[in-house]
Amino acid sequence: MAHEVKMSRGNIYADLGADDADEMLLKAQLALAISEILQSKKLTQQQAAKILGMTQPKLSNLLRGQFRGISEAKMLECLVKLGRDVEIVVGKNSVEHGSLKVSFS
Repeated sequence: MAHEVKMSRGNIYADLGADDADEMLLKAQLALAISEILQSKKLTQQQAAKILGMTQPKLSNLLRGQFRGISEAKMLECLVKLGRDVEIVVGKNSVEHGSLKVSFS
């Protein structure tokens, strides 16, 4: 049985028809940033959970992509607690519907 392969439009959640696709993509990008920082700092999940003010199981879920119960605000707070600056920029867009995106430097 052959499976049809389609190119993503850039947001797998939108491709799958999720109603909250932009939010889910944003959370996935933030979770990836948190994961990369934790790896670079060589922190255990237990140590990281204490720093971030959450339980180890909740952190484990976040790092595995199960972040529906974690707000974007909490994830941004985690980045700040890990020593990162977070800047939110609201820009003008020439199209009717704006977009959410994350840039890392």
